[in-house]
Amino acid sequence: MHLVQVLLPLYDNDGRPFEEALYLAVKTGFARRFGGVTAYVRSPAEGAWHGPTGTASHDEIVIFEVMTEQLDRRWWHSMRAELARTFRQEQLVIRTHRIEIL
Repeated sequence: MHLVQVLLPLYDNDGRPFEEALYLAVKTGFARRFGGVTAYVRSPAEGAWHGPTGTASHDEIVIFEVMTEQLDRRWWHSMRAELARTFRQEQLVIRTHRIEIL
């Protein structure tokens, strides 16, 4: 079993918040495809990193999680590209962990 986490920004690069409808579309699409989704949207997580020029940056993000038996890497690669376009991001993180349901 795989746990897939999708990290999405709350704001664009100019500090404008994304419309709630974008997150609802992601949530609905994942729920349909995977039979369920967990969305961490009430208390945004904060990310911090140093870019190629050494400049410190930060983001407020929400996280969507799904569980799947089969990890379709081609589909997830395509989804990452689509979400990067939708949320106007140069880089977007989707990560996976192998899990065991106890």
